[in-house]
Parts: sequence; C-alpha cells; structure tokens
Amino acid sequence: MRQLLLIIFLLPMLLYSQKNSVTKIDSVNYYIDLVKFNKSNNNYRNCLDYSQKALDFAKKSKIQKAIADSYSNIGSVFLDLKKYDDAIDVFVKSVAIYSTLPSTSQQAITHYNLGVCYIKKNNFESAENNFDTANAIYKKLNISSADEMIKLQKAIIFKEKKRIDLAIPLFESIINKKDPNDTYKTKAEALYHIGKIEYSKKRYNLATNYFNRALVSNKDDLEQRSKIILALSNVYERIANIEKSHYLLKQYLQLKDSLTLINNRKIGVEDFASFKESEKLKLIEQIDKENKSQQKANTFAKLISILAIALISILSLLSLSLYKNNILRTQSNILLKEKNIELETAKENAEKASKARAEFLSTVSHELRTPLNAINGITHLLIEENPKDSQINYLNSLKFSGNYLLHFINDILEINRIESENVPIEKINCNLKSLLISIQNSFREISQENNNTFILDIDSSIPENLICDPTKLSQIFLNLVNNSLKFTKNGYVKLTAKLENVEDRNLLISFKVADNGIGIPEDKQDTIFDSFSQGSIEINRKYGGTGLGLAIVKRLIELLGGSIYLNSKVGLGTTFSFNLPFEVGETIVVTKKENTFDEKAIVNKKILLVEDNKINQMITKKMLENKGMICQIVDNGEESVSILKLENDFDLILMDVHLPGINGTIATQQIREFNITTPIIALTAISLNENREMLLSYGMNDVITKPFEPEKFYEVIADNLA
Repeated sequence: MRQLLLIIFLLPMLLYSQKNSVTKIDSVNYYIDLVKFNKSNNNYRNCLDYSQKALDFAKKSKIQKAIADSYSNIGSVFLDLKKYDDAIDVFVKSVAIYSTLPSTSQQAITHYNLGVCYIKKNNFESAENNFDTANAIYKKLNISSADEMIKLQKAIIFKEKKRIDLAIPLFESIINKKDPNDTYKTKAEALYHIGKIEYSKKRYNLATNYFNRALVSNKDDLEQRSKIILALSNVYERIANIEKSHYLLKQYLQLKDSLTLINNRKIGVEDFASFKESEKLKLIEQIDKENKSQQKANTFAKLISILAIALISILSLLSLSLYKNNILRTQSNILLKEKNIELETAKENAEKASKARAEFLSTVSHELRTPLNAINGITHLLIEENPKDSQINYLNSLKFSGNYLLHFINDILEINRIESENVPIEKINCNLKSLLISIQNSFREISQENNNTFILDIDSSIPENLICDPTKLSQIFLNLVNNSLKFTKNGYVKLTAKLENVEDRNLLISFKVADNGIGIPEDKQDTIFDSFSQGSIEINRKYGGTGLGLAIVKRLIELLGGSIYLNSKVGLGTTFSFNLPFEVGETIVVTKKENTFDEKAIVNKKILLVEDNKINQMITKKMLENKGMICQIVDNGEESVSILKLENDFDLILMDVHLPGINGTIATQQIREFNITTPIIALTAISLNENREMLLSYGMNDVITKPFEPEKFYEVIADNLA
C-alpha cells in the first residue's frame, strides 16, 4: 500500500518533467518551422528573429543537437541574404558541435552550405574540404540525392583553380544525367560554366551553344538566368553582333532590377543592423556574466602570474640563444624564395614556348591541307581521264608524294593534339581479334614487297568482346608493324597478344611486335621515342619517314594506361612490348564487313556545294559530276541559307567549315531551324581545336576531312544519301 501511494505521488512529477523536456525540444522545432514558413514568404526579418529564439531555447535545453541545428538554421538565413562572413561564423560553430555527435543529414547540409560560403570568399581549399566531408556523411547515411549538387560545386572549384581537365568531365556528367525536371538546378549551372570555359578559350560558337542550352534548362531561377544572359551578351559583343548583344544586355538589366527589388523586400539594411546590434548586446551580457566568474579566479591567477614570470625569464634566456639561428634561417629563406621565383619564371616561359610551338605547328598543318587537297584532287581527276602511258608514272609519283605529305601533316597534327591533352578516350565494344586480323590483312602487300612473313599470334583465352578505343589501338599497331616491315627484309614480323591477368571483368593483355630486321643502336635507344627522332641520318635517307610514329605510339599507350618497352640489338632485330588494361564488354561485337558504295544510288542526285576556294570548287564539282551527280556551288554561308529557304530540292549539302562571313557551323545551325531532313556533310581540314563530335553537335550528319580520299569521299556521300 505504501509503495502504491509513493507511485501515485511521484507519477505527476514524472509526467511534468517529461512534458517540460518535450516542450523544450518542441519549442526549438516550432521556431525552426516558423523560420521555414517566413523564408518561403521572403520575410527574412522574422526569419532572423525566430532563428535567434530557436537558438535561445536550444541553449536553455542544453541539448547539443538542437544548438547545432539552430546555428545551422541561422547560417542558412545569412547565406540566403548573401552575408557570407556572418554565415561562415555560425556554420563553423554548428559543425564544431556536430563533430561530437552521431552523423545526420543536417550535419552534411551544414558542411555543404559552409563550402558554398567559402567558394564565395575564394577560399577553395576550405570549400573542397567541406564538400568532401558532406559527401562522406551522405555516403555513410546511404543518401545519394545530393551527389549532383556536390559534384557541381567541386567542378566549379576545379574551374576556378584552372584545372579545366578535371572540371569539364564533372560538368558533362551532370549535363548527361537523365533528370528532365533538373530537380537540383545543376544542369543549367553546369552548362553555364562550360560556356564560360569555351568563352575563355575564345571558342565563341561553342560558348553560345552552351549558354543557349543553359537558358533552356533554367526553370525559375532569376539570378541564374540573369548571369547566363549577361554571358551571352558578352559573346555576341565578341563576335561583333552588337544588335543581339544590346538586346540581351537590356534583358539582363531588367532582370537585375527585378532581383534588386526582391532582395530589398527580403530584409532592409536597418533591419539587419538592428538584428546584429541585438546580437552584440546579448554577447556583452554574456561577457559580463563571464567577468563576474572571472573575478573569483583572479586571486588564483595572481599566483599563476608569478610562476609565469619566472618561467618567462627562463624562456627569454633560451630565446636569446635561438636569435642568431633565426637570423641565419631568415637569410636562407630569402635565398630560397628568390630561387623559387626564378624557377616559376622559367616554368612559365617553357609553357608559353610549348603552347606557341603547338599553335604554330597546328596552324601550318591546317593551312597546308587546302593546297594539298588541290594537288591530290587534280591528280585523281587526271588519272581517271585515261592519261598516256608516259604520263601515268608521273601522276602516280605525284599521288605518292601527296599521300606522303598528307601522312606527315597528319602525324604533326596528331602529336600536337596528344601533347595538348585534347584527345578524348573512347570506351566502346570492339572485337580485338578481328581488329588484329584486319591489320594483318592490310599489310599483306607491304610484307610481300620486302619478302617478309607477317605472323599473328593471338591468345585463344582473350574474350571476343572488349571495351576499348579501337581507333587508338589501330594507330598503335599500324605504326609499330609498319616500322618493323620497313626495316626488315627477307625475314619475319610477329605480332603477339597474350592474356596476362584477369580480375572480375578487368583484363590485362600484353602485346609484342617483334622482327629480325636491322635493329636499333644502343646509343639511339634512349631517344627513339622522341618527336622527329630516327636511328641516324643514313637510315632516314635510305628508309624515309617522319620520325613521329614512335612518339605517337608512346603517347597513345600512356593515354590508354600502359607503358612501352624496347629490346633491340643491331643486326638481330627489335621487339616492342607493352601491357594495356581492358574491360569485358556486355555484348558480343559483330564485325562489320567492308562495304563499297553503290554508284547507282548517287546518280542524278542534286548536291549543293558551299565552298569559297575556287580550286576546291572546281575539283569537288568535277569529282561529283564524274559519278553522275548534279552540283550547284555557292561561295558563302549566308547564300547557302538563302538558297535553301527558296529551293528545297537538294538531296545533300557539302558544307565547308571555314567560310567568309558566317562559318559553316553557324550556317548549319540556321539551316536546321527550317530544314532538318537534308543531310549536311562537313568539309574541313580538322585543326587542333576541332573534332568530329564538335562539328556534329551543330547539326551536321557526317565529316569528310581534307584532303579527302576519293573512295572515302564517294562512300560517305552514298551512305548519307541512302
């Protein structure tokens, strides 16, 4: 009975304490909910007041998580108001408390917001650290919804650090992610930043493309839209389209005025100053309390001070002994700084020289293609017109010389492209065995010229379908096998592929290209992979070549994740060996049979040729007419757009990329606005900064590279007409 009475007596007290505890916690959540409600209505004055009340209640409750949540909430309000210094102060307090508690999503959000603030203050190292911490917490909690936001911020940091090679893949992965609603508004931002990168590289057409796509992706973020429009205005100013630039600038100013009104409605300057003043008063009140408690400790502090003075005296004696050492160290540091400045200057000069060399070689290679196209084209036309027997040898020699010069130009362009890191790596399904067999077949005639035997040894355990870059693999094997066949007579060349290691779906395959030819002298083996390097002047005169093949091979193998090794002895032969990683593909690759074009499919087809060079006009028209096609020529992009608006009976358009006025890419974009069916093929001497994917992005269906091989020229036209 006594125990029952005790329970009845204590029960109300327990219930009251529980209720009081819940009230403390619920009070914090209540004010935070009020903050969210007022934020949605842009009433930031109330946001600040309720945020402070939430913090006061949290401190009274002495619940650390509630205090951390309240600080985080105040920081997010400051972030919305663009008060980044104030936001950083409270976010730092919040993460300090979170670090002592179990991980939560709110802790990750706080680190993310702190990283955003540091980006605004150009403190990229602190920003990156906070994004990494937020990412780690999200992974620990198995939350993937924030991946795109963090990826975007890290890409922005890489861009600001001038690490464009790391920034672009992250931006592109965000753009390519299938999210039609763009839930986190990352796609438009990624497109905007790639546009800024292209603008900085003076590739204004690409920049315009990305900014326009960013505007399409932008849904309702006025601030983001205003900066995209401003960037577009700058691009049009650069390409001398002043009317379009001014129109966009007016749009930008209107948006900016709207944003200013919205921001002014959020909170006035006086309101914010009043809030900060009340914070200061609370801080002073807290300091007064701390001073009172401090006075009690003063007596003890005096005793400590006496002991400290004695300790300082001892330390002073030690400091005197270190003084001379510090002077010497300072002098050494000054010398080191001077040396570092010299090294930085030398590094910058070397980078400028390398860039100038690459641009010069790229320009020269590109400009040589136009006259070379005329040489090869006229030679082809003359050979087709049944020349005299006495003339055929001269024409074949001219054709050989043109092809040799084209090969040399292609090698120069390829080595420059690799050195400029402008070489994307493809990852597609391919049949490695079929690829090597095709290479063996292509060298059948060349091997017979020097009475050589070309042996192919492929490990039977290598899977049929692999994920790789077949184009770069072909370049590697073609260069190595061609070298071996060239420097070997009455001997053999053997290409070996062997499976070395298997881990899940990852493979390591070793390759060897061996011959018993003339070999390479030991003193030349260290430099054999350098550009324009060959065994000796005598070898160059006897066998020919550019000295770029092995340099290209070495760089391509390194791009694919391998290293090449050389083993050679004069008179005994040479072996090149390297290992490359592969992945097993999902489906078996079906090898396509080589097709030849159907001449009947192109007869009487009407072709529009857009070309400004008179010689190229004559050659291309003649080649088309020789196969029964009808050719009409225009000199520039503007005229091509006009004629296609009036006439819609052309079966195909051959569009030169570099034209006076608007270039071929812009002309294609304008044509695609009213005609999406007629095939458009780009005619271009692809330069260092151009690639097939870039040209296709403007709406072109295919690309023919100048100077073009006649069979390839007709085949591409036939494929697109079909």
